[in-house]
Amino acid sequence: MNDKIIRLALLGKDVSASRSKQIHQFILDELGYVCEYELLSVNREDLDFAMRRLMGDFDGFNVTVPYKRDVMAYLNEIKDDAFTYGSVNTVVTQTGVGYNTDGVGFMLMLQDNGVSVIDKKVLILGGGGAGRSCAAALKTAGAKVYIYQRNKEKLTEVCAELGVSSIENPEMGGFDILINGTGVGMRDTVGQSPVTKAAFKGAKIAIDLIYRPKETEFLRLAKERNLHTINGDAMLFYQAYYSDCIYLARQADETQARALYQKYLTKYED
Repeated sequence: MNDKIIRLALLGKDVSASRSKQIHQFILDELGYVCEYELLSVNREDLDFAMRRLMGDFDGFNVTVPYKRDVMAYLNEIKDDAFTYGSVNTVVTQTGVGYNTDGVGFMLMLQDNGVSVIDKKVLILGGGGAGRSCAAALKTAGAKVYIYQRNKEKLTEVCAELGVSSIENPEMGGFDILINGTGVGMRDTVGQSPVTKAAFKGAKIAIDLIYRPKETEFLRLAKERNLHTINGDAMLFYQAYYSDCIYLARQADETQARALYQKYLTKYED
């Protein structure tokens, strides 16, 4: 890696609308680096070729749906939260090591919103990479975590691996916090919600990990129930910041992360 130039990419099935390039280039510019960032949309049958290119031509890369678990088979080592969560969103190519910054980014977003999760009943919709990361982070923080996923086999597997509970019907209500970790509400499902308004009965907070659109149908329904709503914009920024610190082998700092996020919002907020 050039001392002041870092070449990165984002790997996913469809990342054409992602803000990752804008965010990473902003952060790294603020830290004194030039970032060349490529958005790489890849079909599953082309994953082998894409991974060879990523490992050979880039200093590091980020991973989004649906490949956060698939990339693990190509790496030399899975470290820290990535090992705990069974999900990778950050790869350093020189060492072939995978990391996960979703959980720490998610928890910092909760702190910014004054959300305490200790002893709270939290329902996560979706057990994919982001959902797994949030579930593990919440459990560590003292929450009572439940996951719903339509694929029963995957649901059983995820809950057993993370040591959290499963539910069969997300519409029953009775949770303090609901989190949408599915992709329902973005791209071709804009205007749809993974649950109806009944699911929010008794809840105080609704969080959608989707960051565009800002108010998904999931959050709109939650607002009708007078819940405090949070979208995933801050989490996206914070996980990118922690990833960049890994690439640069520098110590991450929450105060710096927050300051950079506020500066980013003044520049790019819609």
